[in-house]
Amino acid sequence: MDFSPFDESLLATCSGDETVKLWRLRDPESAQPSEAELTLHPGHGKLELVLFHPTSSGLLAVGATNSPLVWDTSRQDAPLAVLEQHSDQLQSLSWKPDGSLLASSCKVSSSNKPKTVNIFISLLSKTISKTRIRSTAQMRGREVRLWDSRKLSSSVSSASLVSHCLTDAPTRGVCAVPKLDLDVMSCEVVRVLQLTDSHIVPISYQVPRKNSGHEFHADLYPDTVGATPAMSAGEWWQGGNKQVPMEKVSLNPDKRPKIAVPPRPAHPLPPRASPLDSSPAPVPARVPRPYRVCLVHTDSFFFVCFVFHVLPNGDTVGTVICPGPSTKFRHIQGTVMHRDTHITNIRGLNLTTPGECDGFCANSKHVAVPLATSGGQIGVFERSKPGRQPDTNVPTFQNSVNVADLCWDPFDPHRLAVAGDDAKIRLWQVPEGGLFLCSPFVLLGHTEKIYSIKFHPLASGLLVSSSYDLTVRLWNLDSGDQVKLLTGHEDQVFAMAWSPDGKLLATVCKDGKVRIYEPRKSATPVQEGPGPGGHRGARIVWVCEGKYLLVSGFNVQSERGLYLFSADSLSSGAVGNINVDVSPSILIPFYDPDTSVVILTGKGDTRVHIYEIVPESPYFVECSSFNTPEPHKGLAFLAKTECNVQDVEIAVALMLTKTTVEPVSFKVPRVKKEFFQDDVYPDTTICWEPALTAAAWLSGSNGEHKKMSLKPKDMIPVSEAPKEVPVKKYMPSSYYLEEKTDEQKKDELLSAMVAKLGNLDDPLPQEAFEGVDEDEWVCRQLEC
Repeated sequence: MDFSPFDESLLATCSGDETVKLWRLRDPESAQPSEAELTLHPGHGKLELVLFHPTSSGLLAVGATNSPLVWDTSRQDAPLAVLEQHSDQLQSLSWKPDGSLLASSCKVSSSNKPKTVNIFISLLSKTISKTRIRSTAQMRGREVRLWDSRKLSSSVSSASLVSHCLTDAPTRGVCAVPKLDLDVMSCEVVRVLQLTDSHIVPISYQVPRKNSGHEFHADLYPDTVGATPAMSAGEWWQGGNKQVPMEKVSLNPDKRPKIAVPPRPAHPLPPRASPLDSSPAPVPARVPRPYRVCLVHTDSFFFVCFVFHVLPNGDTVGTVICPGPSTKFRHIQGTVMHRDTHITNIRGLNLTTPGECDGFCANSKHVAVPLATSGGQIGVFERSKPGRQPDTNVPTFQNSVNVADLCWDPFDPHRLAVAGDDAKIRLWQVPEGGLFLCSPFVLLGHTEKIYSIKFHPLASGLLVSSSYDLTVRLWNLDSGDQVKLLTGHEDQVFAMAWSPDGKLLATVCKDGKVRIYEPRKSATPVQEGPGPGGHRGARIVWVCEGKYLLVSGFNVQSERGLYLFSADSLSSGAVGNINVDVSPSILIPFYDPDTSVVILTGKGDTRVHIYEIVPESPYFVECSSFNTPEPHKGLAFLAKTECNVQDVEIAVALMLTKTTVEPVSFKVPRVKKEFFQDDVYPDTTICWEPALTAAAWLSGSNGEHKKMSLKPKDMIPVSEAPKEVPVKKYMPSSYYLEEKTDEQKKDELLSAMVAKLGNLDDPLPQEAFEGVDEDEWVCRQLEC
């Protein structure tokens, strides 16, 4: 990202969604725009770099994965120039101060030693020339080399990097403050802002001088450039080589123009008509203004802008501006529940289930886990009986062959469907009293090993399966017959997913295609389009009320990522994507339609990724992740009714480890937990009741799930909660900062001492005692 050198409120950003966006930032007191003022679509892959031209308005250098682009923002259809492709990933771009040359660097990997190739490109009068300079480091030490652009055959000098400023926290990024914002009276020549994990730390570099703080040292501060562009992007492309006007700005505070600040209008100013005006109004001289620093949110397109103001006393205060949409689930927390709820001592767990299998499955009553014992055994544990399981005599199904995939019937908690290596699907029935010797119902039809199986979300007794024979088959479990045969796949089917309304079936395939079927009308796909570039596996799920398809897969660099497709136009490719991390296992998604939150993890991972999916750019809103101390084998999510709404749980899952099944709670932190959070809990579907039968669905009927409220009767919705009157909790700062005189301090001290001693006017305790009478006293004396 980069700020315009001629307009401090104009910010250019680029991201992995292959777009360049121009944002018009407003004053901190005004509402920030939620959408970019201008969006460019270069169409050359993932974008890594963006840089404004130093002398021309409306001109950008954009770095794609392997190619630098030069773009005139007034021409949104195509770039001015697409420069020659680099041999590897583009790493940096830099304009020459006069704007005539563009320098780029890229990474070139070699089997013997790492090398860096810098390419200087001349763009004068539409001529493009190229010169390569190569820097090879035998050791892996960092160094800086100086090159003469007139003689690039060898470097002029080099130096090893030595740290001159030690910081307390790791550095995530650094940027320089504009010259006009330096404290010149203190001989500050450079000020950088260090980005850490949680702070922005100003670091000042000052030259020690006598009379520092009282005199301006002109030898340290030559006049700096102004803020008026020399020409437009079109003039530069036609061969112009004008420089920024020479009315340079002095850094001497006494020579800077005194400009009165006009009163702030009562309403915010309307946005400009064009993101980059090719003929901006001339600015005679730049005066110190608040400067902005932007931070990009990791792996997403959101950024946070900090506006810093320098106060007259030298202090710096900042204001946070967050353009773009936000999410109420950003700080979601994952927590493993108490050990009393765990199922422990699970022996002989099968750790080699196929990549298309989730690893295990669970419902409201049972947990089914494939075991590594002979005969493809499946252990079935009752959720109502947590604790340590016996070492022997574990209740199991004898599946006869290795388990390829398994899932519970959503409308019958006692029926388990199991796909095997022998191309058969077995339906097991778990009695109420526990397992006993029984025989499964077998479905025959596939000719090779089965990949995966899925129950229909609305119709009871309807199952779909995919196989190595490159077919997808539909089964009516009530009759035991195959009712549909879907074709069109050219390679392995990675995953399948039913649409929320149960009308469509989506698949993602190893041949690099995403397909949508309408099984009741056609055996061939009604839509297909390009999917993820990698071929290591993928998963698919419908999101955003069935308008989009979310695919988790791999790119050509074997990075795990998420890809969002419009269900109405698969052929146009993904509308948005985001790279997650690098790992060999497939990300298995769970999507909550009530909150539009997707929770993903892979087999053997220690991290659970969480995103909110929104039906507009940037599409993916990253939330807090959940980390486990040891690798887990997968997650199985339960129905929404399992959530404790008093603790604001939005999802409950069972996590499978090497020997245990542990419940995990995902909560949203809220302050007023005594109220029902109706903004988090809309009416949820009763997904455990079928909407229609298999025969009705096959005949063309459609159904819809009923819905229910999760609000307990004794809770009030937070939207109806009474508004609290703000209470002043603290004294004003003037109370603490008021300077007291010595006499006031002395009086307060004496008053405190007197208060401890008591009141001097009070009678002494002995004065309350009763003595003897006078007559009695005289008699006593005479007797003596």
